[in-house]
Amino acid sequence: MKSSQNLFINREISWLEFNERVLQEADDSTVPLIERVRFLGIFSNNLDEFYRVRYATVKRIAVSSNSGKKVFKNITAKQLLNDITIKATELQQKSFLTLNNIIKLLENDNIFFIDETKVKPIQKQFISNYFFEIISPTIDVIILNKNKRFPEFKENLSFLLIRIVSENDEVQNAIIRFPKNLDRFVILPSDNLVQNIIMIDDIIRFHLKDIFKIFNPKSIEANMVKTSRDAELDFDDDISKSYLDKIAQSVKERSSADPVRFVYDSKIRLDTLNFLLNKMGINNETDSIIPGGKYHNRRDYMSFPNLDDNLVYKPMQPLNVKGFSHSDNTFDKLKERDFMIHTPYHKFSYLVSFLMKSSIDPKVKKISITIYRLSKLSKVASALINAARNGKKVTVQIELQARFDESANIRYAKEMQSQGIKLIFGSPNLKVHSKICLIERLEGGNLKKYGFISTGNFNESTAKVYTDLTLFTSNSKILDEVSNVFNFFNANYKKYIFKNLFVSPINTESKIKKLIGNEIINAKSGKDAWIKIKINNITSYSLIRSLYEASRAGVKIQMIVRGICCLIPGHKNMSENIEVISIVDRFLEHTRFMIFNNNGNCNTFISSADWMTRNLDNRVEVTCPILQDDLKNEILDIFNIYWNDNVKARHVNSSAKSIISKNNKMQSQQRIFNYYLNKIERI
Repeated sequence: MKSSQNLFINREISWLEFNERVLQEADDSTVPLIERVRFLGIFSNNLDEFYRVRYATVKRIAVSSNSGKKVFKNITAKQLLNDITIKATELQQKSFLTLNNIIKLLENDNIFFIDETKVKPIQKQFISNYFFEIISPTIDVIILNKNKRFPEFKENLSFLLIRIVSENDEVQNAIIRFPKNLDRFVILPSDNLVQNIIMIDDIIRFHLKDIFKIFNPKSIEANMVKTSRDAELDFDDDISKSYLDKIAQSVKERSSADPVRFVYDSKIRLDTLNFLLNKMGINNETDSIIPGGKYHNRRDYMSFPNLDDNLVYKPMQPLNVKGFSHSDNTFDKLKERDFMIHTPYHKFSYLVSFLMKSSIDPKVKKISITIYRLSKLSKVASALINAARNGKKVTVQIELQARFDESANIRYAKEMQSQGIKLIFGSPNLKVHSKICLIERLEGGNLKKYGFISTGNFNESTAKVYTDLTLFTSNSKILDEVSNVFNFFNANYKKYIFKNLFVSPINTESKIKKLIGNEIINAKSGKDAWIKIKINNITSYSLIRSLYEASRAGVKIQMIVRGICCLIPGHKNMSENIEVISIVDRFLEHTRFMIFNNNGNCNTFISSADWMTRNLDNRVEVTCPILQDDLKNEILDIFNIYWNDNVKARHVNSSAKSIISKNNKMQSQQRIFNYYLNKIERI
């Protein structure tokens, strides 16, 4: 076997390679043009989060007393920061070229970006009105001087750095903070087939002399600057504060966290740049300083307006599930069998409808649910509040540390609490990432359990674009253990036995290793042995070593890994029986499931957990067995459809990183929709 330094891929570099696959979608001529713009936004948003979370973590090591510590192979934290910056800069430059190419193609469809230098006389009045009525009341203008401390803004800030030269040649610097709640793109009125679009950045630039008229400017320069800050939450030890208050305070203090990335307009004057770096305390050694273009915060491109229906994906209307009607008595249906929905191919409304029915059913006495991320206007939250108003005992485990959704969850927590819902906040050291719901209904003098277990959040918005599996069941073998998960939240010091569920941090890793070990035994006995896995990330060295062992024993392993993959596939005497692909397409692949051959009697599971240390040891996760044969077969069918994708699949961590292409095109997401559509049509 290889030496330890060659067993794994660095997780940060692997993540950047994943984001490069996202960027490839923006550069793919087969993707509708406006969708390509939005993929650029996803790429930028991903990179923002990477810097605020992963880069920030490495930076903390780099500036600590252990700065010389090797964080990967023979690489120190400072060396890794440099490698990340080089790779990120390379990707940024690719994204600029991609954007410029897309802009040219949009012009072929009569869609034109204009800036402050291309405003036509007939557009001036509209732009002027828009600025003074919409933009001007929302912007912050702060004058900087040598003595004034640089203002603290919320994380991930973009702003215009202004250099004003007055008539007496006095230089004055200022900043303009962008309005947060305004659409970045403004569609200009048009009297022909041509559509002109301008960014609010350029509308502001167009009115700089109006903003700074008091300085009698001879010249004004404006350059965009963007900074990303460490997104880690730091808790104080004030015992008088509630857990909710501590989270809220920690989120508030992100605005003053250390900067980790600084992106600037490459055309900025050197003296102006140095002035700003000094003011902000940017460190050349540990902060990623990246030259960019005229515009930053390209994550806003995710919301690029739908200017032409021919330039976006054709609608894919969610389907019903065969035999599972909204008009059915859901409780009666679940007594007969389990059902599974696969969003966004199926309607998410099944879940909301079940909760609403439960909220008004006199026989329902208790509802317990975990919540990680909710939509802004959550029907799930409304159903739970309605249940509480109808006298149900409602318990909600809401994760206040759901990264970047903390404020929204705090708001929902306070609202639910005010309506009499019992809230469980968990522990600061143990995030709750499981997706489970338990409904207890009085039937024949006894409480009968119903519920659902999912791979995704109970979020109507993300359910439109994230692929997830949700199992609806009344199986007591599963739901009795789901009940014990909620007991664990209340008393995690007690010992709980889970025979059917895998529950992190209790037994997930050991259960998975046991299943892998069983395939190893079968392979060594000459039996057919294989494993099929679909997850978002794999970084656990322990589980990777188990897969390497299985590969050497002859177990055939197929893995679909969307994002980070520290495993190296296809290496002789180590991983030659392991293949790994990644799929990036119109929907974000978020389903997590595992299939173990088990000598022809497949063990099949859906899970909230990735194969990462955080999911195994530092979070409460639930992995649920699929016991019904038709649903097991469905998951196997879905995996095989994914595996045969030759349009959006890419090899991971191998020499062949390009799109896997064959003569007969097979795009898995479209094929999966057709698979479910065919089931409906056969009714």
